Amino acid sequence: MTLLRTVDPAVEPVSLNEIKRHLRIAHDSEDDFLTGLIRAAREDVERTTGVAMVNQNWRLAFDRWPANGCVPLMRHPVRTVLSVTIYGDRGEASVLGPADYQLDTLSRPARLHIERRPGPLRAMNGIEIDFCAGFGEAGTDVPDLLKRAVTLLVAHWYEFRAAYGAADQPVSYPAGYDRLIAGYRDRRL
Repeated sequence: MTLLRTVDPAVEPVSLNEIKRHLRIAHDSEDDFLTGLIRAAREDVERTTGVAMVNQNWRLAFDRWPANGCVPLMRHPVRTVLSVTIYGDRGEASVLGPADYQLDTLSRPARLHIERRPGPLRAMNGIEIDFCAGFGEAGTDVPDLLKRAVTLLVAHWYEFRAAYGAADQPVSYPAGYDRLIAGYRDRRL
């Protein structure tokens, strides 16, 4: 299975102004650096938790349907399935309609179930599921603990900016970071 983001979030969960207020920065000379830290912190929190903070589109590509007919969508929370495309053994594409599958967004990870499995598929990446995941379209839709985790990371990385740049992050994690994101981590039994 391959999971890749096809559309980035339109905004960050924490704005540049919020970070500057938190750090008590009144000048604009480090805005680009801070913007890079915000993006890096968001991506780190999302990677660690499996959460999509602000709405973003993802594509899951895989070779064949699981035996039980359920495909886990490995970003949380899933808002909607945009399309399910099946590629036949000759490369022809067909799109399944919403009546052909069932989406379970209550589970984590969300699951897509198909009752009738399609015929012969191309050998690799014969199925593509495009979906939208995120808490909403704005930073205000993101749970406060996740926003605080991003803010904490940015502040920590900003403090050590002389030694490491935004592209070098993550170098270290501040105390309390794990507690902030603990409730959002995807736990396996």
